[in-house]
Amino acid sequence: MFKKSVNDKTTYGIIGLGRFGMALTLELAKAEADIIALDRDEEKIREIAEYTENAFVVSGLDKKSLSETGIQNCDVAIVCIAEAMDTSILTTLNLVSLGIPTVMAKASSNEHGEILEKLGAQVIYPERDMAIRLANRLEASKLLDYVQLSEKLNISKLIVPKRMIGKTVLEDNLRQNFSVNIIAVENDGVLKEAVGPDYVFRKGDILFLSGAKEGLDRMTEWAE
Repeated sequence: MFKKSVNDKTTYGIIGLGRFGMALTLELAKAEADIIALDRDEEKIREIAEYTENAFVVSGLDKKSLSETGIQNCDVAIVCIAEAMDTSILTTLNLVSLGIPTVMAKASSNEHGEILEKLGAQVIYPERDMAIRLANRLEASKLLDYVQLSEKLNISKLIVPKRMIGKTVLEDNLRQNFSVNIIAVENDGVLKEAVGPDYVFRKGDILFLSGAKEGLDRMTEWAE
């Protein structure tokens, strides 16, 4: 049975090791997260066991079978089963009833997502989210990466515009002009997380920004 360690790490439970679930588990493992992975396929469990000692073959996803693995001790549980909608819905319901603080579930359609939301899960639309991410990267060639966390909060990496080089954070005042905040600045592999108002932008700076999509779009247009 999986038991939460005494450290402060967030622990993740992954249910279903298809392409999405396997990729998610591997990325979390790279980040050295504590993971429990469940699937009915022994071969997939053997494959993922290289990355986590808490990998279990489960023949059913009823509440009793889930609790026997100890998944209720996780901080976050992600249901990566979308194609079998009935299994997805029942598994999500069982995880929520086990009292896991955050339950997330992959949806195959808007209708599927609406049901999962009503059960108390945060819904993941992998294909749609990837399309949004790609569209925003294509829209603004200066953006190195773009992640939509919610409708009002987005994170992006931006090569510092030429018009900002040599100016201070206070002079450009991105917060006032675009409602965009500078989270950090990276230059030559060195990340500066505390960026004060007197910081002078340099050639080669990569800006980590947060804000609403509208503000990031306006800033990108202004930067061109």
